[in-house]
Amino acid sequence: MKPRIEIKPVDPCLPEVLAMISELDTLMRALYPIESSHLTDPALLADAANRFYGALVDGRIRGCGGFLVSPLGYGEVKRIYVSPKARGLGLARAVMGHLETEARALGLTALKLETGIYQPEALGLFEVCGFSLSGRFGDYPEGDPNSVFYEKRL
Repeated sequence: MKPRIEIKPVDPCLPEVLAMISELDTLMRALYPIESSHLTDPALLADAANRFYGALVDGRIRGCGGFLVSPLGYGEVKRIYVSPKARGLGLARAVMGHLETEARALGLTALKLETGIYQPEALGLFEVCGFSLSGRFGDYPEGDPNSVFYEKRL
């Protein structure tokens, strides 16, 4: 039987979401030096100006992602993660599609993101979702060899 998948707004400070974010942080710390780890506090994503969603499988949160709304008119994609036990169900693509729909509804002109060179699955996801390599933005450090920047014009 095919699982029921739903993308809906969730509080990033819920215990089950914080547990997933902790898994993601552990992975990022294992892959990158601290100066290349740009981890967003879940409380910032909980701010009403920003957006955060859970990917539910049969009613249980198994993935997440959101975006920070920039005063410059774009959304910065943050905290895209799918629990290892739910990978292969298309949750990351579903979350990315939902983020794009919500960003368009808010009138944002683009989605931007920073990711790392040691995450081939993430790089592939963003490219398949229509993101293109772009230049550094925001307050990310100049010349970080571990950072890769993407943008999708909306």
